[in-house]
Amino acid sequence: MELEFNEATLSGVRAAAARMTETTMPGDRAIDVVLAVHELAANAVRHGGGSGRLRMHVTAGSMYCEVHDAGRSGVNGHPGAPWPVQPGHGLWLVKRACDELTVVSGPGGSRVTATFALPGPLS
Repeated sequence: MELEFNEATLSGVRAAAARMTETTMPGDRAIDVVLAVHELAANAVRHGGGSGRLRMHVTAGSMYCEVHDAGRSGVNGHPGAPWPVQPGHGLWLVKRACDELTVVSGPGGSRVTATFALPGPLS
């Protein structure tokens, strides 16, 4: 599944992530996926130029949730009022929710991938 998003469509990102987890994750783990995906998308909107692309797919026993943004304003360069908390809490939250987190940033933007192990057969 691939989805472009911006500030106006963040609720659609949450809904798409929830649909992707319906048949692959138990309830509590599905909530972790939706929370992580939303946080990554919100970060892309806030810090990565106002929009991004979500790609979610399942392979080899894992669900991959990748968010890419153009990074036009950079992580610390977004205009406007600062967050009322210390920077970095969102990625900390995502890292706690997922099994693996990779972040790649460069002149072309940022790509953050949260990986979630799929559960074995549910009994």
